Amino acid sequence: MTIAPTGHESHRRSSRESYYERTDERHYKPTPHAQGAWSLDEQHFGPVSGLIAHVLDRHVAERPGSGLALARISYDILGRIAFEECEVTVETVRPGRTIELLEAVLRIGGRPVVRARAWLLASLDTAAVADTPFTPLPHPDTLAPWTMGDTWGGGYIASLDARRIPSQRKGRNQAWISSTVDLVADEPRSELASYLTLVDTANGIAVQQDPAAWMFPNVDLTIHLHRAPRGPWTGLDTSVTFGPSGQGVTSSVLHDLDGPVGHAEQILTVRPMPGG
Repeated sequence: MTIAPTGHESHRRSSRESYYERTDERHYKPTPHAQGAWSLDEQHFGPVSGLIAHVLDRHVAERPGSGLALARISYDILGRIAFEECEVTVETVRPGRTIELLEAVLRIGGRPVVRARAWLLASLDTAAVADTPFTPLPHPDTLAPWTMGDTWGGGYIASLDARRIPSQRKGRNQAWISSTVDLVADEPRSELASYLTLVDTANGIAVQQDPAAWMFPNVDLTIHLHRAPRGPWTGLDTSVTFGPSGQGVTSSVLHDLDGPVGHAEQILTVRPMPGG
């Protein structure tokens, strides 16, 4: 396998912007496009989740002909994701020809900060029974651009092209998100990894409360897919619920331009902004 040029050399050679630059086989340096929305000295979890998916893609690609497709990926955020170089490793937890479980761990300074598990299932022809009760979202070309930077800061949010249906109430929204920023400089990005990069944005499209007064970061992200999504848009039909004792849930039906592709769930820790 050929590895892209490393560090600043990779950045100079790339003609496109990216969220990360590879520094060696397992290490990646975030660019300003990966800055978080809650704090600029943290990485936004969107690019982090996409990077992990990208590394899982590479791991599976090293074993051609497996015929397995990603059906679920669940990320647990173990701590603050500092805006620093990170290491991603992958191991096979449960090997199999029709069902396989992989685990990826992202570390910063040697400390695990994200742990992800991905179930891969056999791909079969089930088109004759394919069905879903969820209807497609309006096409993004029919919707007006939405400047998410009016609500959220950070380099990641600034990298997005967003379109949305005007919200009818707090905690409920439908939006399309796209980005032309590559995941890793000078490395091809799969449609799947590119799509997954944008799913975490769901927690910011249907806010229940002003993020200047309340914090509601997610501590996990679980994505179930009933078919492989296609780019370039990630569609989010999202509802956000705040409970009475400090917890919340962001739930999304996921779409691409052909219709629904799966679901995403995020558990939230809800608390007043310090000093608010």
